[in-house]
Amino acid sequence: MALLNRARAGMDRLTPAQALAEQHRGALLIDVRTDVHRAASAHIPGSLIIDLTVLPWRLDPSFEHRIPEAECWNARYILFCRHGYSSSLAAWNLRQMGLSRTTDIIGGFEAWDVAGLPTTGTPAESRP
Repeated sequence: MALLNRARAGMDRLTPAQALAEQHRGALLIDVRTDVHRAASAHIPGSLIIDLTVLPWRLDPSFEHRIPEAECWNARYILFCRHGYSSSLAAWNLRQMGLSRTTDIIGGFEAWDVAGLPTTGTPAESRP
C-alpha cells in the first residue's frame, strides 16, 4: 500500500464525473483493464484499450510505434482499470517518463458504472 500511496501523492486523480468532463474537453481515456475484466463488463465510449505491458511505448511521443494520438509530452491521459489501483501505478509510471498530465479515475471503471455515466456494450478501440 505504501507504493500505491507514493504513486498517488501529488497526482490530480479524478472522479468519474470529472474524467467525463475532461474527456469532453479533449482528454483521452485509456482502458487498462485486463481482457477478462473488459469481457465481463461494459465499456466507456470514446476510450482506447492499451495493454499495460505496452502502455509506456504506445504513449511515448518520441517512439516510432506510438499511437497516433501520442503527439506531445503534455497530452492529457486519464487511465482507468477495474478499481483504480493498477491505473494509479501506471499513471505514476507515465509521469516519471515525462507525461506529467497523466492521471487516473478514482475507483476505476466500477466507480464510473456506479455513477451512472455513459457505457456501451461495444468494446473500445484496441491499440495493442
